Amino acid sequence: MYGVLEGQFRRYMADAFDAPGVSGLNLLRTLERRLDNVVHKLGFSDSRKQARQIVMHGHFRVNGTKTDLPSFLVSPGDVITWKESDKSTDFYAARTEGIPKRPVPAWLSLDQSEMAGTVVSLPADDDLKTIVDSRLIVEFYSR
Repeated sequence: MYGVLEGQFRRYMADAFDAPGVSGLNLLRTLERRLDNVVHKLGFSDSRKQARQIVMHGHFRVNGTKTDLPSFLVSPGDVITWKESDKSTDFYAARTEGIPKRPVPAWLSLDQSEMAGTVVSLPADDDLKTIVDSRLIVEFYSR
């Protein structure tokens, strides 16, 4: 679903086990905070695969700094913007036409005039419980 390979997923799972709280929700919170997922959730892409590719091609800035790592974890207060030179391209126009294409989660905010997103808070437990049954994932990886 998130396009994460097994090795990286195991590291996320190990971090989720070490963090305080419910391991399954910790894992989902980490996966939701990935930059490629945030770009997708803000509506700047049609799929997570497309979001991953446009992040890797350097089309986004996090707090004004070029960030081309899809696995970059955003934090509350981070601002995700398009690269300035992209704003005059047809590619940008096609990606941002009709924004928001789907509802933006409550933990993110979208400034439609600037085409920028802000991470307001970490994803809430209620938002994460609707994604997948994380209990099954935790049971599998706890062996």
